[in-house]
Amino acid sequence: MIAPVIHWYFKQRHQDILLMSSRALDSQDVWFEYLLDKGKETEYGELNGFKNIRNYAQWKETVPVANYEDLKPWIERTMAGEQGLLWPEEITWFAKSSGTTGNTAKFIPISYESLECNHFKGTKDILTLFCTENPESGMFQGKALLIGGSHKINQLNTRGYYGDLSAVLINHMPVWANFKSTPDQNISLMDNWEEKVESMAHATIHEDVTSISGVPTWTLVLFKRILEITGKKHIHEVWPNLELFIHGGVSFTPYREQFKLLLPDPKMRYVETYNASEGFFGVQFTSENSDMLLVTDHGVFYEFYPVNEGPSAAIPLSDVKPGVNYAVLITTTGGLWRYNIGDTIQFTETNPYLFKISGRTKLYINAFGEELVIENADTAIAAAAKLTQAVVEDYTAAPVYMTETEPGHEWLIEFSVPPANMDEFTQLLDEQLKACNGDYAAKRQGDLAMKMPKTRVVPTGTFQEWLKLKGKLGGQHKVPRLSNDRRVLEDILSTLQQTT
Repeated sequence: MIAPVIHWYFKQRHQDILLMSSRALDSQDVWFEYLLDKGKETEYGELNGFKNIRNYAQWKETVPVANYEDLKPWIERTMAGEQGLLWPEEITWFAKSSGTTGNTAKFIPISYESLECNHFKGTKDILTLFCTENPESGMFQGKALLIGGSHKINQLNTRGYYGDLSAVLINHMPVWANFKSTPDQNISLMDNWEEKVESMAHATIHEDVTSISGVPTWTLVLFKRILEITGKKHIHEVWPNLELFIHGGVSFTPYREQFKLLLPDPKMRYVETYNASEGFFGVQFTSENSDMLLVTDHGVFYEFYPVNEGPSAAIPLSDVKPGVNYAVLITTTGGLWRYNIGDTIQFTETNPYLFKISGRTKLYINAFGEELVIENADTAIAAAAKLTQAVVEDYTAAPVYMTETEPGHEWLIEFSVPPANMDEFTQLLDEQLKACNGDYAAKRQGDLAMKMPKTRVVPTGTFQEWLKLKGKLGGQHKVPRLSNDRRVLEDILSTLQQTT
């Protein structure tokens, strides 16, 4: 009986989302004032003169832009038990994030307010938009499969705990959500990813799974194990009522064809989210396109700066323009102040504020002025795969420098269905990169600055083995798609040599 009530509740929230989308700038003004007032009560705010700030211009002039290393001493003191440093309320939970671009773990402070006003409110937005577009959905009559991270809850001290974001959220889920989810927590929070996949597969095969949340990469790993166990051809033979996949963490573009093969039922729906350890920032607004709505009343004040200009050019939401590649700064109810999250986005509309994730500030290739970002790479490799009837599992790319005989890019690609002709695939990849990136096309002209890309097919499981050796198997971990140097690519090749 609980299913219809839950469905009705989420449908009623739709007007709240529409109101938020129409009053985005008003919401940002409110949160700016609120966060500034809260910050005045903190040691960080006292040090940075929050009490003397009256408007955004003074805020921008007074408060420094921060990365994790800047805030790390404050976070470490909070983890040791001190309070009132970054946020006036007590903080006892931390989301551990290893990040894509580095090996050093980050610990993001999670306040009660950031859980309720941001992470959980964002989850409600996902379900609200889905239920509104799909009024006949039976999703809540079954269970939600949560493919979380691989870090259990760890105790720092008598009042401090950490785990990856999914572990923290699972630990704080409301009773009704726990009742409607699978597997149980002793599996969801398992630390060993390989054991976890095995336990999760066996525990959920006989459940009525109607929705799944997870990173596409690891969701596919679970799917393939389930098909091995059951002998079925596709996942809908195992879970006939499955209708929704909520995904984030990486672009879905290269994985779309793989999911179509494993989930052929036309009723299947996909919702993209922008959800990180630092906060929940966006959700796909409609099923018709993948553009996400920036959530502006969820306890976050946003700033943006054009990637080619730097943080000093930061602007508030009111001044953004469509088509510009912006880096994102956030100020949150968890005590992150003008924090550079490391992501880049492009707005596609400003009424409402819709956007696409274009990449990471540290994940790009610009060795020759080509300014290749992840959005370009994902789009091009997906198009090349479709044209050659191939299915890409994962990939990484890096520059081949001018000191080499043929400067350009080198790609390591793992296929589940390889193309019949790899030379044709490489040619198409190059053409598609030219089509979606004018700078790349200019540098490739005449084979002068850059030569044809070099592509190398690596065996199935190569990237997974590399992540395992790095201690980054499962959860939110992923292979860096683009690097502006060759360290990641050479490290993967070294791993490949060791295992063959």
